[in-house]
Amino acid sequence: MKKSKKIVLIIMIVVLTILSFLGGQAYAKYMSKVTGQGSADIASWSFKVNENEEKMQNISLKSTVNNSTLVNNKIAPGTQGDFQIKIDATGAEVGINYNIKFDNESQKPTNLKFTYNNQIYNSISELQEVLNGTINADEQEKIKALIIGWCWEYETGNTEQEILANDIIDTQEAKQITDYSFDVIVTGTQVMPQN
Repeated sequence: MKKSKKIVLIIMIVVLTILSFLGGQAYAKYMSKVTGQGSADIASWSFKVNENEEKMQNISLKSTVNNSTLVNNKIAPGTQGDFQIKIDATGAEVGINYNIKFDNESQKPTNLKFTYNNQIYNSISELQEVLNGTINADEQEKIKALIIGWCWEYETGNTEQEILANDIIDTQEAKQITDYSFDVIVTGTQVMPQN
């Protein structure tokens, strides 16, 4: 009896194996596998400031002085000049919002003023509020040159009292200030795509 149980068990296993193979084959005839591939072209990003991609060059006002009467091109009352921040999005296939900030300002002469787009600003913190804009993805010209002027008037004020008070300030600061400096931070951010 034991032998017949083993034979029956072996026959059942063989039959189940054959049925599962045949059933699997029949099932496989009704299955399909279709494969494909997803792809997308990525818009390129390019953002440079004054020809650099990562680090802004130093801006030295003494190198922009428009007056040849001073020793070693140092700034003083009566001097003026300008510097340029060139933003370049050439090669970018997306729009770019740019923003310019100034940080770590030290030893600014009180009567030194900045100009941009024919407006006068008493400080770089006032100036930075207007130094932002957009270079759209479809613009033909993707380089923007922002020219920022600076001027330290020889005499500042409208009345004799104001001029005298500002002359005293200029003289005191000339004894104390050795190096006026500030950091320039230019940020470029992709314009949010519209639906």
